[in-house]
Amino acid sequence: MTIGERAARLERTAAQIRTCKRCKLHQGRTNAVPGSGSVSANVFFVGEAPGAQEDEQGLPFVGRSGRYLDQLMENIGLDRDHVFITNVVKCRPPSNRDPRVGEVRACTPYLERQLGLIRPRLVVTLGRFAMEQFIAEGRISEVHGQPRRIEGTIYLPLYHPAAALYRGSLRSVVESDFQRVRALLDDPGALLGAPDGLT
Repeated sequence: MTIGERAARLERTAAQIRTCKRCKLHQGRTNAVPGSGSVSANVFFVGEAPGAQEDEQGLPFVGRSGRYLDQLMENIGLDRDHVFITNVVKCRPPSNRDPRVGEVRACTPYLERQLGLIRPRLVVTLGRFAMEQFIAEGRISEVHGQPRRIEGTIYLPLYHPAAALYRGSLRSVVESDFQRVRALLDDPGALLGAPDGLT
């Protein structure tokens, strides 16, 4: 499949997400938030769910957390044009509550399709809910910043940027962990241990 064909399929997936009614979250949305970025991205960021500003604009990570994510990316030489950013759940849960199991399940095929079309080298999960989609064991407080390779793709669980905004003590941890994104892109072998285990 050519890059053009992959891009067209990615846009068709986005169009399906914008009109999706697989769960009740569609009833309260202003806009679904499929995600944005490059179909040839090497880095695929996955957050939890859209917030109020994301729901308003239909774009991922455009509020305070998004501005901080932009800063974190800039610090390691990345920008939105060269990565892909999305969420586990594509519509905003009421009052920003945690996504429910059925809502996650309804959105999972979209996330899987996006990953299959983009085929990133590195999937960076932002927060507990995103991590749990790919890494079943461990708590975010225990495994953050520790990459693992699963079926040829590297996964890096990180704290959500919002965690650093709400808990200042985590800011240095988040920024230190984020440096591993650059390190994994430059030399995956430097940080990865056994092929399918944590470092």
